[in-house]
Amino acid sequence: MSQQMIDPFGRTVSYLRVSVTDRCDFRCVYCMAEDMTFLPKREVLSLEELDRLCSAFIVKGVRKLRLTGGEPLVRKNIMSLIRSLSRHIDSGDLEELTITTNGSQLARYASELYDCGVRRINVSIDTLDPARFRAITRWGDLAKVMDGIRAATEAGLSVKINMVALKGVNEHEIVQMLEWCHGNGYDLTLIETMPLGEIEEDRTDQYLPLSLVRANLAERLTLEDIPYKTGGPARYVRIAETGGRLGFITPMTHNFCESCNRVRVTCTGMLYMCLGQDDSADLRAALRASESDELLYNAIDEAIGRKPKGHDFIIDRRTRQPAVSRHMSVTGG
Repeated sequence: MSQQMIDPFGRTVSYLRVSVTDRCDFRCVYCMAEDMTFLPKREVLSLEELDRLCSAFIVKGVRKLRLTGGEPLVRKNIMSLIRSLSRHIDSGDLEELTITTNGSQLARYASELYDCGVRRINVSIDTLDPARFRAITRWGDLAKVMDGIRAATEAGLSVKINMVALKGVNEHEIVQMLEWCHGNGYDLTLIETMPLGEIEEDRTDQYLPLSLVRANLAERLTLEDIPYKTGGPARYVRIAETGGRLGFITPMTHNFCESCNRVRVTCTGMLYMCLGQDDSADLRAALRASESDELLYNAIDEAIGRKPKGHDFIIDRRTRQPAVSRHMSVTGG
């Protein structure tokens, strides 16, 4: 069995993002409909199956593992999975175990996350205005998220803020968010909205090209390109006036596929070799067919052999249909 996963284009796959649940306690307008129908529990991998699946990928050469959702920290007994996976940090087989979260549960779990070997988290916040935060998330409480971020910082976790740039919604807040993040020692990453899943909003109204955002920022601030990488797709600059880092994730205006080292697994065990393509592999069937991992390893190898060169994201202004029918919360943020 190969200890590395090499795709058809010679890229080494060393980064796995696993959605542990499709459920979330927010209903962000660019991510999902307010009246969502979630997966039946029988279709969702058990925590033991998620552990086995992640461990198989680590054997296959994954060095960075990110747990996502929905909102990962609303999954019942999620800390038992995180604590179990921390054994791979202790052994040195895994370099990093990280979480992407909306922050709603951080006050409760921050210290335990640190105890389990998590050192860095991403928190999604699109505005610092409480009313606008409620409007974007539909159900979210900004004060509760801020309490969680403070708890994370006090626990020793490094925090990066993810902000989806939305035209006419929060574009006027980007400089304020930048100053707040850098003033508190947090990195900020801006993300273009992606055409995933049917939502009640019109994405042609939401879409804000980050090329335009960067040009506008450059008129007010000094942006210096830097080679900093976290393993994900963000391209970073340093802001001279604040000394902090600002990342851009640009799946629409400039894709980042040439250096892609990532694959994603859903909470149902579907392996997606590309976020922006529908091709997938059913790892749940391999998991449940045998107590041995041989079938699972074979299924992973076969899927990596089909990893495409890149995605085909487009905001379709004629049909207004999403490029991919599944919601972001299914594949994982």
